[in-house]
Amino acid sequence: MSPVFVVHEHHARRAGLHYDLRLEMGGVLKSWAFRKELPTGRGVRRLGIPQPDHELDYADFEGEISEGYGAGLVKIWDKGEYKLIEYQEGRKIVFEALGSRLRGRYVFINIGSGWLLFKTS
Repeated sequence: MSPVFVVHEHHARRAGLHYDLRLEMGGVLKSWAFRKELPTGRGVRRLGIPQPDHELDYADFEGEISEGYGAGLVKIWDKGEYKLIEYQEGRKIVFEALGSRLRGRYVFINIGSGWLLFKTS
């Protein structure tokens, strides 16, 4: 079975609306937060800020977080499997997303202040 990805639309009370991209890697969901929707077309770049890893079962979570910094409503914006094409730990991730909104090849590059995500095909 292929690894999964999920994008949570997170309406956090303190941090405001943002989108959390989570990629299944190494038995956890590696996570990044984005201030805007993730790119569905070429030519759009988004900066993702790394977040703590989440347990795999969090890929199915939708609901209300009642306490803490992340308190607020969480909905699944997109979910699907992905194919890992290239992985350079801490530097670069290339993957093909097989979701309903995220579909195609994406490149994720660590630029020091965060990770730049863009669609290539």
